[in-house]
Amino acid sequence: MIPGGPRNPRQVELMMRRLGMTTEPMPEVEEVVIRTRHQEHVFVRPEVTVLTVQGVRTYQVVGDAAVRPRTADAGASAGTAAAAPAGPPEEDVELVMSQANVSREEAIEALRAAGGAPAEAILRILSHAER
Repeated sequence: MIPGGPRNPRQVELMMRRLGMTTEPMPEVEEVVIRTRHQEHVFVRPEVTVLTVQGVRTYQVVGDAAVRPRTADAGASAGTAAAAPAGPPEEDVELVMSQANVSREEAIEALRAAGGAPAEAILRILSHAER
């Protein structure tokens, strides 16, 4: 709600500019997929708007999502050129390596034992090192 009651679109646009905010539609978006560990939320032909506030871009997706479970071969059936490598994400491996000061193999093993949770993997490694 904007203080002072309703405003016309031009006033809103000027106020947003003063605050360092810009919006721009992203035309011709065919599909947006949000993947979680166990599901995919698929938006077909959504309206996508990019909101930029002081250099930070936020994407707004408007539409109806079809929710479906993820399968092990979902990447191959989607027509991707190469299947993603099995194992934890590279960012998690690097985080565990740097924080626990261990090798890549030890970091991957700890992440698998921790169910993919980087913080848990780091704690496991550090607690074993103290013994």
